[in-house]
Amino acid sequence: MTGTPRSLRSSGSGTRVRHSVLGALAGVAALLVAGVTATPASAAPDPGAVAPSAQERARAFWTPQRMRAAAPLDVLTVDRSDVRAAAPRKGKATVVAPSTPAADPGPLAIPNAGGPWTGGGAVTKTAGRVFFTYQGRTASCSGNAVTSANKSTVITAGHCVKMEGAWHTNWVFVPGYHDGQRPYGTWTASKILSTPQWTASEDLNYDIGAAVVAPLDGKKLTDVVGGQGLAFNTGYNKAMYAFGFPAAAPYDGEKFIYCSGTTYRDFLLSSDHGMTCDMTGGSSGGPWFTQFDEATGTGLQSSVNSFKYNFLPTAMYGPYFGADAQKLYQSAQSS
Repeated sequence: MTGTPRSLRSSGSGTRVRHSVLGALAGVAALLVAGVTATPASAAPDPGAVAPSAQERARAFWTPQRMRAAAPLDVLTVDRSDVRAAAPRKGKATVVAPSTPAADPGPLAIPNAGGPWTGGGAVTKTAGRVFFTYQGRTASCSGNAVTSANKSTVITAGHCVKMEGAWHTNWVFVPGYHDGQRPYGTWTASKILSTPQWTASEDLNYDIGAAVVAPLDGKKLTDVVGGQGLAFNTGYNKAMYAFGFPAAAPYDGEKFIYCSGTTYRDFLLSSDHGMTCDMTGGSSGGPWFTQFDEATGTGLQSSVNSFKYNFLPTAMYGPYFGADAQKLYQSAQSS
């Protein structure tokens, strides 16, 4: 499949970062209404807020057939000639504990360059597929439920909530998705948001997004599926596990896939973590964990699947969770 190059401008340095979004997304009729909450003329609009009526339409829109037909929104791809983006701002090391059963990490099955996750545990409930409308077409990414004050926060990639200047619509999260099944329901976003740098100029180092999902059947998300922990400003060169629902060949989006290994700091373009991983489009936004325990399937989310270099397709990169990622999390959980 071919892609159309576009540019990302780094808010920190004014440099430009090109990447391609690969794959023609499956078309749907342009009958969809963007769910933006109306605000008084005197108030600044909140472009990520979704009206209750739009939430209802989104839940009804995502039939099993449309989910199967949704094309994967590919991980971003970057050329060798692209210019280095500004490094993410650092802060104090901070850890948020999981709200799922936890234990001390046991033996780790690393490295693994990509394969079905058969370990079970909490991650099979907290992680899931994300579906949305992008430029009038249906698309999919991945996401993960995290411990939060509102019990309703999902972390994903920035390009899985906003891309090419527009916020996605009909945004839903399906935790525990597998083989077309939705064992814990379809959760509609009441608000989607991203880091200021991604929102303003789609800066590659800040490709982090979040969603606040509305209650379902009177229950909140993490009361149903639990929430993983998070870690901010905890450094590089860590043993990590990455998860997602890749839907581009050789995958089909129906299986939960993982990679694992000791990460390294990207020395080419970004300040991201790097890991050997063959996951493809649709895995964008899937969680990366440090201190991951295979016995319980719990860990501390420390990044998300974000981009690949065109000339290095066997490696995946994920943004460093620094001060701005932490601020995004705080904004989401207080919404």
